[in-house]
Amino acid sequence: MSNAPSSTSSSDAPEIVQRGAFALTMRRLLRDPATLISFAFIVLLSLFAIFAPLTEIWTGHSAIEQYRETGMTPMGLPVGPNGSFLMGTDQLGRDVFVRLAYGARISLAVGVLASLAAATIGVTIGMCAGFFGGWVDTVLGRIMDLVMSVPFLLCALALVSVFGPSLSLSVSVIVFFSWTTIGRVIRAESASIAKREFIQASRSMGASNLSILIRDVLPNLAVPIIVYTTMMIPSSIVFEATLSFLGLGIVPPTPSWGGMLADAGANSIYLVAWWLVVFPGFALLFTTLAFNILGDGLRDALDPKGRKIVRRRKSRKNRTTTRKETAQ
Repeated sequence: MSNAPSSTSSSDAPEIVQRGAFALTMRRLLRDPATLISFAFIVLLSLFAIFAPLTEIWTGHSAIEQYRETGMTPMGLPVGPNGSFLMGTDQLGRDVFVRLAYGARISLAVGVLASLAAATIGVTIGMCAGFFGGWVDTVLGRIMDLVMSVPFLLCALALVSVFGPSLSLSVSVIVFFSWTTIGRVIRAESASIAKREFIQASRSMGASNLSILIRDVLPNLAVPIIVYTTMMIPSSIVFEATLSFLGLGIVPPTPSWGGMLADAGANSIYLVAWWLVVFPGFALLFTTLAFNILGDGLRDALDPKGRKIVRRRKSRKNRTTTRKETAQ
């Protein structure tokens, strides 16, 4: 008696789902808890900055008004965190919590605007240098080297002494010193893409250089542009805080995190009012850390080749260790 071979029904077979690039990227991001926490912090910080006027209404305190009767001690010192002032007051009796919310507006606005402007300039110059090569690459490459050789603080001091401190000047200085980083990366990537077969095919079909740059080169640079633009935001925020700390950025009494730290350092008031340094300092620290972690997470999710290499090396080491233990 022969037994008939058992056959599995098609309904029992697992369904094969084909995922696109976006779905795979989101899957990798959702598996990274550090990236998710950083993204949640950035969203909460953005809401905190957007709804700063509501914070002002809720607390009943203005960001620039001085509350010398309720926000100062009889000895003329700022009061600490309490029910009326959640994060205490500064040396002039102003609410630190409300000023922190409005300072977040300045930091995020400067960081995002300066990063987008610097990325636009860097991508444009880097693409032209890498794609055309020759004397174009030489001239643009020397311009990048020249900009990178200019001292940041010296140039900022010279510009402020001529034009005076302002928000637009701060953004301009940050953009001037930030675009070279992404420009050099895009230049190398564009030079590599320009040698590929599909670029030669586009040229053989009569496509112009501008058409090739926009339709063929730029889409292949999406990953480094997204990653490096995201990682430029914390650098821009730190630049703005540095300028404000030195009195070269936002004009008082407009609140900014760097200006708040500078006010805390004046006359060493932070020795008796620790909250003047802790709250803006931690806000600056956690914001830059969150954007850096988010940039690393986006890099791993959009281009996970490097992470796979690390995992393969670790798995090889584990297998080698297991073999040695078995042999012993």
